[in-house]
Parts: sequence; structure tokens; C-alpha cells
Amino acid sequence: MSPRLSPVLSLFFVLGVAGSAQAVDVRDVVAAGNLYTVATVDLRTDRLELHWINPSTRAPYRSFEQLSKRLSKAGHPVLFATNSGIYAPGPKPLGLHIERGQTLVGLNNARSGGNFALLPNGVFWVAGQRAGITETRAYSRLRVSPTWATQSGPLLVQGGKLHPDFNRSGTSFKVRSGVGVCAGGQVKFALSAGPVNFYTFAVFFRDTLKCPDALYLDGSISAYATPDTNTQLAEFAGMWTVSR
Repeated sequence: MSPRLSPVLSLFFVLGVAGSAQAVDVRDVVAAGNLYTVATVDLRTDRLELHWINPSTRAPYRSFEQLSKRLSKAGHPVLFATNSGIYAPGPKPLGLHIERGQTLVGLNNARSGGNFALLPNGVFWVAGQRAGITETRAYSRLRVSPTWATQSGPLLVQGGKLHPDFNRSGTSFKVRSGVGVCAGGQVKFALSAGPVNFYTFAVFFRDTLKCPDALYLDGSISAYATPDTNTQLAEFAGMWTVSR
């Protein structure tokens, strides 16, 4: 049963860096009786990055804690972190993974493999101050060179339309995480506090967060971290961070 709260709880992290405001807005939002944690990222001011392999050890970070330690030592304290897309044993991203413009895992066009292959799936990419969510086949024709990108699936919302296989009465209820590219170009990461079906999660992105495009990231293992909170219980491959 999903947690039900009447008020909307808010938690903000606002930091000034080099004379310009840098902020990530992390808040709890209630919609249709379900509680979600939502992080809103403004690419004009926020430092959004994707991490998988520690360049010093050449091994996966696996945890928010280990990644945060390295970024803090480099002078970039983590303000928000969350899991990236679905991954395979290793842990290794199951689909496309780009860090700092380098493709570490190529595009995955497989048509079987659980939620990842619930087509259409897609790619969330960031190039400078631009972000997009593009269907996998269309991404291969896209003329963009992302700095960061992750592939996952299914697409929750594409051009304002829900995934064709989603049903209001769907019976698969799980904790879910996703990312949307929303009004004004903002990026919004959302995690449900309790089990929801795909339809409800997609409607939340489209109608509450005002995201015409949204991508499913992962299920029950999904987690996030802030300077005061860390909900991680399982290891991850890719992890998105907003840091100073």
C-alpha cells in the first residue's frame, strides 16, 4: 500500500558557487494519494553528471557513499544522487552509457529482457545545457554528441503520450524511479515511496510534473541520496549526481 500524506513536504539545497546560484530542489510530492520524491535540476546552473567506473580503481563505484567520497575529495560535494538505468551483473549498464563524452557501453537494441525491452524504450541524454529523452531507434539517427547518457526502458511518456502498453488497471505494483525532461527544459528525477503501476507513474510525470517525455530508470532497488538522506540498499551500476 502506498504511503498517503496530506501535506507536501519540501527540502531544499541552495548553494552559491563562484558568484552564481547553484541549486537542486528536492521535495516530496503527493499525487493521487501516492508519495514521490522529486529532484528538479536546472542545467543552466546545476552540475549534473553520470558515474559508473572509478577512474582510479577502474572498478564500479557501486554505492552513493563511495561516489560521494571521491567527488567530495575532488571539491564537488554531492547534493543529490540517484540510480541510473537498468543494469546487468557486474554491475554493468544494460544499455548505452556515456560519461564525459565517452561511450563506455554501446546502444542495446535487444527485443527481450524484461522492462528494459518493453518497447519503445529510450535514451536520456545531456549535452551542455540541453537534455532530451529519445526513443532508441531514433537516437541512433540523432545528431547530438551527449556528454552524459543512459539507456533504459520502457519510455513512460513520449511526446505527451503514455506508453501504449500501460493500463490504468495494471497489476504490477513496484517502487519505481524515472527521469523526465519537462517544461522549460528542466530535468526531473522522481522516485515513488511505495508501489505504483506503470500507468500511475507515467501519469504523474505527464500531468503533475508537466514532463512531455519521461523514461523509466529502475524498480524496487531504486534509491536516492542527499546530504541528510541515503535510501540505498542494493549496489548500482550508473549513478546520476548533482554536485557543487
